[in-house]
Amino acid sequence: MNEISAEHWRLVAQIAAEARTTVVVPIYPLVPFGTADAVVTAIVDLAREASEQHGEVRLAGDSAGGQITLSAAMVLRDQYNVTLPRTLLISPALDLTCSNPRIPQVQPSDPWLAEPGIRVFADRWRGELPIDDPRVSPLAGDLAGLGPLTVFTGTHDILNPDAHLLRDHAKAAGVEMEFHEEKGLVHVYPLLPTRTGEAARAIIAERLTV
Repeated sequence: MNEISAEHWRLVAQIAAEARTTVVVPIYPLVPFGTADAVVTAIVDLAREASEQHGEVRLAGDSAGGQITLSAAMVLRDQYNVTLPRTLLISPALDLTCSNPRIPQVQPSDPWLAEPGIRVFADRWRGELPIDDPRVSPLAGDLAGLGPLTVFTGTHDILNPDAHLLRDHAKAAGVEMEFHEEKGLVHVYPLLPTRTGEAARAIIAERLTV
């Protein structure tokens, strides 16, 4: 629902400088104009174009961008037989059904996100797709065959319970996962101007080094 912020651009610049790589930033259509199917397809096409132009491609995204990123990685695997060397997710939205029973337990400690709002945006974002389609809710998809995943999540984020499910599903599917969880921290904490955020950003740049 919102365009990326100054904090995103600073992280983009850090990745480009420290990872010594080209960073392509897709500015995709937002709710109510953008839908999951169209945007995920566009990201897949962009990733393929970037691969032809620059070589090996890694995908990264935060929040809704994390959902798009993981969904795109699945489409690349299924439709183009492409296994990404790294998919990096920052506080990803993984299951837009909001059905995880632990969400109400975390909700009182989350100052940013609320389940009712997510449900409203999710209903518009899914377009004609079912809410549990992997292009909308990638946690519903099969993880087997994906490349390594790196996930950042804070315990004061209502998306944190689904990040735990993703870790469990990845282990069951034999997918390598690096799981960074910070107690007491909020949604997209790696973007914040804090020591913990700074440390997370350094790891992000390192993992995206080609």
